[in-house]
Amino acid sequence: MPASAPDATRAARWKILALLFVCRVSLGLQFQTLGSIADPLVVQFGFNYIEIGTLIGLFMLPGLLLSLPAGWVGRHASDRQLVATGLVLMALGGGIAALAHGFGLLALGRLVAGAGFVLSTLYFTKMVVDWFAGLELATALGILVMSWPFGIAAGQVGHAWLAATFDWRATLIFASVCCAAGATAVALTYHSPPAPAGAPVPAATGLPRDELLLTLLAAAVWGMFNAGYVVYLSFAPRVLVASGYGATEAASVISIASWVMIFSVTAAGSIADRTGRHATVLCVCLAAGIVSLLLLQHGKWAIALSLAFGLIGAAPAGIIMSLTGQSMAPQRRAFGMGVFLSFYFLIMTAAPPLAGWLCDRTGKPFTAIEFAAGLFAATGLGFTAFGPLKRRLARRASPDDAPRLA
Repeated sequence: MPASAPDATRAARWKILALLFVCRVSLGLQFQTLGSIADPLVVQFGFNYIEIGTLIGLFMLPGLLLSLPAGWVGRHASDRQLVATGLVLMALGGGIAALAHGFGLLALGRLVAGAGFVLSTLYFTKMVVDWFAGLELATALGILVMSWPFGIAAGQVGHAWLAATFDWRATLIFASVCCAAGATAVALTYHSPPAPAGAPVPAATGLPRDELLLTLLAAAVWGMFNAGYVVYLSFAPRVLVASGYGATEAASVISIASWVMIFSVTAAGSIADRTGRHATVLCVCLAAGIVSLLLLQHGKWAIALSLAFGLIGAAPAGIIMSLTGQSMAPQRRAFGMGVFLSFYFLIMTAAPPLAGWLCDRTGKPFTAIEFAAGLFAATGLGFTAFGPLKRRLARRASPDDAPRLA
């Protein structure tokens, strides 16, 4: 019986990952609502693109204030309880936004949903790192991360259909129902991994200076990558509309990238784990992504470019996210993820309004896509700097800390 325990644990972790993937899809569905109903809101309420970008970015704003408290509260509540609570808040936020008759309630709904997003994102990630630390982590995180674009892709197609068939409010209601269902599934079925042998290490708050530097750099890399992806999702359909596409057709074409990412991110993480060439895989992928972004204004190539962006350009998401497992000690993981997400949300909150401002200033939606390409380039620079910084800190660390940082 004892000999079979490791095999049982290995099987269990993939079942847990499948559960978390399905439930986390609702995060992408809820986030994408504003991007999908932007045009009806512009028509009904007369919003400009700075206001649309602000509503998109408000989803990330609570992370600036709540990420550290969310990491701290992990000492007093279980991961399962906190993820379920986060998903309930996301459902509530979508319901508030569905009642809106102007900017105010839409903004409030986005903020409430964003607060839930902070809790659920932090502890979804911690759950997977706890189950897979040292065991195909880039692959597992790649699979988890793909639930976000899967939800977004489903939203790009499904929300547009709901808005056209019923009303823009139907998209918010549907996403909220999905969040509530995810909360129920996590609350009823998730369990933590078996405790390691030996005396348990109590959860700790605070990060040593070296871990803080690595965590902030990892957060900057993850934030810039995701900001580039979100700006692409939010503004690329408008680039295609300017090239002659219909709104629904443009959304469907851009959603191709998110659909194929479901497979490409897992494949890229697996290749990186097997070869150990994480930086090489990432740089090749980002270079392809930048090229596909910069060529997007040529509308006749849109399908091929969207396919290339999702199949190659956005594939290293799991590789980037695996930096979290290298940045902080296990007993500081909940608090460290709070620090990580604080900086991540700072970047994610600022990027969509800045992209909208660029569009309004130039009168060209493609300016936002150029901005996204710049964010991808910065992602590559930050990732390649992580390894040298980690080695430098390991050389300077005390003998007790060296094994952890090496």
